[in-house]
Amino acid sequence: MTFDELQKLCAQQGILLQEKQVDKLKRYCELLQEWNEKMNLTAITETEAVIEKHFYDCILPLAAYEIGGKIADVGSGAGFPGVVWKIVREDLDITLIEPTGKRCTFLRAVIDELGLSGIRAVSERSEDHVREHREEYDAVTARAVANLSVLSELCVPLLKKDGIFAAMKGMNALSEHEAAQNALKILHCELIRVQDVKLPCGEERKNLFYRKTANTPQKYPRAYGQIKKKPL
Repeated sequence: MTFDELQKLCAQQGILLQEKQVDKLKRYCELLQEWNEKMNLTAITETEAVIEKHFYDCILPLAAYEIGGKIADVGSGAGFPGVVWKIVREDLDITLIEPTGKRCTFLRAVIDELGLSGIRAVSERSEDHVREHREEYDAVTARAVANLSVLSELCVPLLKKDGIFAAMKGMNALSEHEAAQNALKILHCELIRVQDVKLPCGEERKNLFYRKTANTPQKYPRAYGQIKKKPL
């Protein structure tokens, strides 16, 4: 996918990318490729693949649901989707939660190089970040972090009541949703939208949107070892 094709596909989804936004995505791509030679940020490095499988993929949820306000991107990694969301939606206030220090260094370099404001990278695990930021965010998202039973406990305690949890998933999303029913019940999340799309390359994406219907019980989240060993 070229940047011109990205603009056209986004326009079909109702998202109009201005030239200044495309320029920032281009520079972001260059930084990703440069830094990836020094540290493991992504296995996808070819420009056209980055545009399709990272940038376009990350933009899709913004076309499916009106997300606004304060956003937390849990396990942001190389900045997907949080940095892309900030470039496309300058109005969003975004916190990138990434426990790996080297990746946070990269994220801060990207933010500085692109001149982005209203976005920050914090080198914390989400279950530690929640101590000072419990139920603070209007929306929480995560992409390629963990299965939904684990992911929901990492994300939902950060979310305000009536906020949106956007889980970016692939072809197994609905089976993960079924397996996570107990976790979703305990954490008071109801599924309100499924975005089912295919990338031009044919890969399937299913993005799940949940609304938080009540406050999270104080005992959650548990320590990460417990979450992983015994998911809800």
